Amino acid sequence: MNKTELIAVVAEKSQVTKKVAEEVLNAFVESVAESLGKHGEKVVLTGFGTFEVRNRAQREGRDPRSGETIHIPAQKTPAFKAGKVLKDAVK
Repeated sequence: MNKTELIAVVAEKSQVTKKVAEEVLNAFVESVAESLGKHGEKVVLTGFGTFEVRNRAQREGRDPRSGETIHIPAQKTPAFKAGKVLKDAVK
């Protein structure tokens, strides 16, 4: 399912227009991104899952073209951990 299909399903289930559903979905995505990026906060949707920022340590890797060792700096990366309800729905 892509974003357009998700918007159509949300609009149908909530009985609103696709435009309203798109605005809500965009607001959700922006809110999660802002909470993770600016504030470094977790976003917990009980039963569904948790969005959080994880720190990746610096490490060494290989340049696939030349084969030489390169330094990969430490970085923050977004992560999602599925909740119990979501895990059970997938089983």
